[in-house]
Amino acid sequence: MPVAPRTRGRPPGLAGPALLAEARAVFLERGYTATTMDEIASRARISKSSLYREHPSKSELFAAVVADWAASGSDATRPMLERLAAAAEPRDGLVELGHGMLRGMLAPPVVEMRRLVITEANVQPEVAAAYRRDSWERNVAALATSFEALHRAGALTVDDPLAAAAEFTWLVVGAPLNAALLGERFDGLDAHVTSAVTTFLARYGTLGPAPLP
Repeated sequence: MPVAPRTRGRPPGLAGPALLAEARAVFLERGYTATTMDEIASRARISKSSLYREHPSKSELFAAVVADWAASGSDATRPMLERLAAAAEPRDGLVELGHGMLRGMLAPPVVEMRRLVITEANVQPEVAAAYRRDSWERNVAALATSFEALHRAGALTVDDPLAAAAEFTWLVVGAPLNAALLGERFDGLDAHVTSAVTTFLARYGTLGPAPLP
């Protein structure tokens, strides 16, 4: 864990990713407007001047926090995507991926960060746009690569892999994430994922509908 240089008689303070993690905790506790650089510096055990040297303003610190958070989850679905791309029949891989996407997107820290970014989107639209690009759009693009591989293998019929990946993402994540952002419970996730996959394969599958139970 990176730390700031230690001064005599004072415990080492935080720097780099550790400082961003502490700043993120403060932003989540207080909200952007109520958070002060003084409090972040105090929590990080560094001087305010040290904090400003690393992050010249609160808005720049917030942008760095959001970018660091987006980057930290960028490869979370990679193993599932690799298994999906290699599958001869994609249904099981899509179901696994759907559950993995929901575990990630509905995790309380992820929902809290999304709420924080949404709250500040009108004031700091560039931060919201970067968050969307580096999280949602990056994940959709990674899924599109898997769909392109499945199309080449004849396991899916996908003319536009990026559009198909966006459709699958919304089918799986849209309603549960909307409920989570509003603080509501979404029941029946297993059935929801199964239905989303069935709907997707009805449009893009090449092997026909799943057999009735």
